[in-house]
Amino acid sequence: MICLCSASDSRALLLRKFSVGFVQKPADFDEDRIITSVAKDFVYQASKGKLEAAQKLYGLDMPLLCADSVIAASDGTILRKAKNVEDARRILKLQSGSTISIVSGLHYKTQKMLFVDVSATHYRFAPFEENDLEAYLESGLWQGKAGGCMVEGFCRKYILSVNGYESTAMGLQVETLLPWLEQEF
Repeated sequence: MICLCSASDSRALLLRKFSVGFVQKPADFDEDRIITSVAKDFVYQASKGKLEAAQKLYGLDMPLLCADSVIAASDGTILRKAKNVEDARRILKLQSGSTISIVSGLHYKTQKMLFVDVSATHYRFAPFEENDLEAYLESGLWQGKAGGCMVEGFCRKYILSVNGYESTAMGLQVETLLPWLEQEF
């Protein structure tokens, strides 16, 4: 049993899909204090900051798993969670007909070891249809998603190519984590 230190429904869904036993307890960390324009550095620092906060809150009686994800637009710009519907529209239009990288970082810590991973999955999207985009924005499903992107939902039909794991794009590359969950140190 591990402690998923995240409020993310997608991360919880992934752990269930891979039959990982967990309890879910979020750990607050102010990501706005991270100063970097490099996506991989951002997710590393954010997941590390969440781990430090979680360890203070919960200790290490149970292994802690913290993660963060962002989107890197084709020009390298970091696209985080949209603040409102106008921001979501702007961010999603940057992704329409473009190539993006969804970058996820994780920190997994037990009493005896620390595992850290930063992974990316790259998507090339067809242009989003305007009425489809507006319906997605109205649905509110973009809220809480890095870059408003939902590859398991809205964006799925626009994917022209993918290089990497869908789990990374959903916020947690479980395939990389699994061998470490089975280790006895």
